[in-house]
Amino acid sequence: MASTFHLQIITPDRILCDEEVESLVVTTFEGQMGILAGHIPLITPLDTGIIKIKKNGQTKTAASSSGLIQVGPEGTRVVTDAAEWPEEIDVERAETAKIRAEERIKSGESDVDKTRAGTALQRAINRLRVAGRL
Repeated sequence: MASTFHLQIITPDRILCDEEVESLVVTTFEGQMGILAGHIPLITPLDTGIIKIKKNGQTKTAASSSGLIQVGPEGTRVVTDAAEWPEEIDVERAETAKIRAEERIKSGESDVDKTRAGTALQRAINRLRVAGRL
């Protein structure tokens, strides 16, 4: 059995990752899921969270919004609306988005607005965590 597998992380704007890796950890709605070479085939939705990629014994992290993961014999694909490396995160923008989302949640707006604000808050907090600010 091979000790690596091919990983692609795809967003509408770019391909964030397209390489052989040793392992992958993603956030699903059930919790964290680890992928190694030879993993059983699956397709499952992803929640906003941190992606951890291990290659050559080194671990890289990225912030990711919700999406899908497909694992198959040809490799693994993560398709997400947005993903970024820590150094790409605009910390000021993420902090502003966090404050704005918290204010919208407290404001007593409609349930739909509160749900959207909750999603925005989750994304902002995730970005700040990956950037090392939380």
